[in-house]
Amino acid sequence: MAASLRCFLRSGKCLCFCQVTVRDALNQAMDEELERDERVFLLGEEVAQYDGAYKVSRGLWKKYGDKRIIDTPITEMGFAGIAVGAAMVNDIVLLPPSQAGLRPICEFMTFNFSMQAIDQVINSAAKTYYMSAGLQSVPIVFRGPNGASAGVAAQHSQCFAAWYGHCPGLKVVSPWNAEDARGLLKSAIRDDNPVVFLENELMYGVPFEMSEESQSKDFTLPIGKAKVERQGTQVTLVSHSRYVGHCLDAAAVLAKEGIDCEVINLRTIRPLDVDCIETSVMKTNHLVTVEGGWPQFGVGAEICARIMEGPAFNYLDAPATRVTGVDIPMPYAKILEDNSLPQIKDIIFSVKKTLNI
Repeated sequence: MAASLRCFLRSGKCLCFCQVTVRDALNQAMDEELERDERVFLLGEEVAQYDGAYKVSRGLWKKYGDKRIIDTPITEMGFAGIAVGAAMVNDIVLLPPSQAGLRPICEFMTFNFSMQAIDQVINSAAKTYYMSAGLQSVPIVFRGPNGASAGVAAQHSQCFAAWYGHCPGLKVVSPWNAEDARGLLKSAIRDDNPVVFLENELMYGVPFEMSEESQSKDFTLPIGKAKVERQGTQVTLVSHSRYVGHCLDAAAVLAKEGIDCEVINLRTIRPLDVDCIETSVMKTNHLVTVEGGWPQFGVGAEICARIMEGPAFNYLDAPATRVTGVDIPMPYAKILEDNSLPQIKDIIFSVKKTLNI
């Protein structure tokens, strides 16, 4: 865990805040859930003896051994299928989901490789509960880094939020900070449904303040609930994952110019917390969505459609605006890569355009 412990005195109470990286928050969440429930296990490429490609599973193999931290061959279709099958074990005797089967955590070294296993994720995991009339649950977490990293070009830079968010039967989670990562991963592991857990490689080493409460073993965050990270009155910025930070940075710049932005961290892509977005839009009367994925049929497109179809539409004083990745395969050259992803200046420009400033 990153160091740096601080205490604040409020009303005679000592509130402790600790700097924790997203990587450590994920590691803690898995460690605690492995300790809490012996049915939980982790499998994937290099997750055991190598401590994970990004060191997210550091120390878990030494603590829990080969049976619960499992290195797999480079065959996503194979080990994803093994994980889905393991989640179904014992359900044939019709035990309640909380008592039946194992609870796998299936790590993809990157979600770009999940395309090799997408039949297992969608047809085997997502649809089984419905097709079995509620008799066969599949409590599994598919997790790993999602979206663009740096310098890994077209085949390793895709955001899968819209891909998996499109599919009924899945829950899709996209954390931003350490609290999100810890609380949502614990909830995902305990959930009786398949959960796609979309992390971001560039966020792993970023430290965030975490309260004493959020470091408790009992701490979880509800799947399907967004969080207002910054209160504002003039425009609503809605984002997920790494780009929540971009929105907060843009809001800080705009505040110096007298523009008051509200920033919403979606946390979950499916189910989408439309109520939170609608409440904010009814207050600010303006909407800008921000995401790293492609524009066509993206998360922002869905948010705009839901706002248009719902009660918040009549509160809009200007058309909603989307800030997205550029509609091309990711270039390798750094300058082209930078211009293919949303930057803080792009968010600032879109906010001013929406407010007609």
